[in-house]
Amino acid sequence: MSRSSRRLHINVNLQTSGAHPAAWRSPLGRPGSPLDVKHFQEIARIAERGKLDAVFLADLLAIAPDPRVAPMWSLDPVPLVSAMAVATRKVGFIVTSSTTFSEPYNLARSILSLDHISGGRVGWNVVTSYDERAALNFGLPALPLHADRYADAAEFTDVVLGLWDSWEDDALALDTEKGVWGDPAKIHALNHQGARYKVAGPLQVPRSPQGRPLLVQAGSSPQGRDFAARYAEAVFSVQQVPSEARAYYADVKKRARTYGRSPDDITILPGISLVIGGTEAEAWARKNELDEIAGGGELALKRFALRLGLDPADLDLDKPVPENVLDTLANAAGSKGFADATAALARDRSKTVREIIASGGGAHRLVVGTPTQIADTIEDWFETRAADGFNIMSDIYPSGLEAFVDQIVPILQKRGLFRTDYEGDTLRSHYGAPEPENLFVSRQRKLLRTAS
Repeated sequence: MSRSSRRLHINVNLQTSGAHPAAWRSPLGRPGSPLDVKHFQEIARIAERGKLDAVFLADLLAIAPDPRVAPMWSLDPVPLVSAMAVATRKVGFIVTSSTTFSEPYNLARSILSLDHISGGRVGWNVVTSYDERAALNFGLPALPLHADRYADAAEFTDVVLGLWDSWEDDALALDTEKGVWGDPAKIHALNHQGARYKVAGPLQVPRSPQGRPLLVQAGSSPQGRDFAARYAEAVFSVQQVPSEARAYYADVKKRARTYGRSPDDITILPGISLVIGGTEAEAWARKNELDEIAGGGELALKRFALRLGLDPADLDLDKPVPENVLDTLANAAGSKGFADATAALARDRSKTVREIIASGGGAHRLVVGTPTQIADTIEDWFETRAADGFNIMSDIYPSGLEAFVDQIVPILQKRGLFRTDYEGDTLRSHYGAPEPENLFVSRQRKLLRTAS
């Protein structure tokens, strides 16, 4: 799909049982879904039926603070995507892997292997990790400082990109007559010597079927935005308020120019959580039923306060967020994006804590309504340059995703906003992202031009 035509890009954010914490307890839910590969394969096939760009898998490197409340990510996303890839033909997959708790060589090999297994349908979501508990699982007393994590991530990403380009496109000779499997003249050692990493290379895996796995990133801090502008081809964002979304969109695109990139080289994808009903009343009834299963307003308040590092006693469900805790929200530990989204809602003194929780609790924007109402919201954000597309989250899997694919996708297609079929076989083709030139080939070409 050509970027000049500007069509929506839609991923499904696969949150095991569903985006609602009570999904696993609903009659429509699947309590054992986090460990059931057939569940994940079914979701991938539904996404492919809807012509969605990709299935996105987030990841955490520590157990949930309270594992009683809802299923969290359990299985490693790399082998899980391998299982989903063999059950599908077209839909892409975006895998989360942390630079803070990985080594460049292992990660480069793992993601590129997965890309070959899928036939070029994989992207890497580059994260630096914000969970202090994860540090303890990797022998560290605490997370490195935020700025240090991003500095390390930049070098880490440079190393991975170099390793992914170790092999030129035609280095895999497969010449049985001459007895040459790989051409050594076209396989390059990286010999990286940096501030944080020393990696020789080359990688033992040939170059990707799509040139290079798609680079994805989610960052809301100044360092995160700058990292996205420098490296990312798709950016996952967290916004609740349209004006905030448009400001973020414009800022990241503007930063891209400082790195010599076109703003169109980056696709901005806010998260949006959906509850779909045949009528608006049916949609709200579905949400209210899930809320009750989850424990009602008081339990929702406790979860909301826990995520933001607040004492529930500081909040009243039927009053606005107290002004004296706004700075606490803006500086909360954890995800900068979620903290900023919550602060944006809390600054609106017309909204009570109950209303903030009902709209998504300061996490991803929640839209409850009919297929047409949800399609209208998606179109409005897209047309007003608040988004280039969305990471959608269904309240319950698979029923919520089936409703989106069968009821909302046809509306978006009819309006000319979304593809009616895939135009290629790789994740890059879905995003209209060009295949990048091999770094070593580019370097050699520049040297030849200089010498001549």
